[in-house]
Amino acid sequence: MARHSGGRGWYGKLLGAALGVTMLATGAGVWSAQAGTADDSPAAKAPSSAAKPVAATIAHASEAGKRGINLTIDDGPDPRWTPQVLDVLREYDVKATFCMVGTQAQAHPDLVKKVVAAGHRLCDHSVSHDTTMDKQSKAYQSKQILDAERMITKASGGVRPMYYRAPGGAFTPYSRKLAASHGMRPLGWNVDTKDFERPGTDAIVATVERELPSGPTLLFHDAGGDRTQTVEALRTLLPQLKEQGYTFGFPVR
Repeated sequence: MARHSGGRGWYGKLLGAALGVTMLATGAGVWSAQAGTADDSPAAKAPSSAAKPVAATIAHASEAGKRGINLTIDDGPDPRWTPQVLDVLREYDVKATFCMVGTQAQAHPDLVKKVVAAGHRLCDHSVSHDTTMDKQSKAYQSKQILDAERMITKASGGVRPMYYRAPGGAFTPYSRKLAASHGMRPLGWNVDTKDFERPGTDAIVATVERELPSGPTLLFHDAGGDRTQTVEALRTLLPQLKEQGYTFGFPVR
């Protein structure tokens, strides 16, 4: 998601409760499923050398072509809002990429499995959503990215995330290369809908209409607070964009 004030944001307390580890002491705060090995096996820890290599550059383009749109949903899964988002996507037959926070995936594996079963793609959004990732050590970045990869893969039942989105866009050359070496294409965005700030459904819709010519990747959220406006904006936008000749796909890999 976009950078928000508060560094680690609303995940700080959740991390301690969900993991009970001391990780934060090391620093501040088109589609298919990829099957893989979950948990802590050597195959899960090692780079995905058998998979097709992916670029370390930040992806924005759509596999669906010039009139393609990449719908990306950040910060979940959330037990209240993710099911509502999934319902809207199912209603309009739209696929999306869910950028999941590791602690959230660990806490709600049933929702991760539902996302996968519905044909959506997974994206690693770090363990604790620390938006200062680009200021932290390589060891800290590695732990945030790779621990989240394992947590999401385990929660999904063995389906690995296909992308990595840095919290707040806090990529580094190291984090991009590390993610790519594990088969996860770094994923950016072109249109920040500002839905996280709850500006009103009409404002979210207007932002997409105004900024879509800037590029195909749209940023929404399904966690972090009341996402009523997000759900309603999607309910308005999806049929509207389809009527305008857009198709929904996935980011290039």
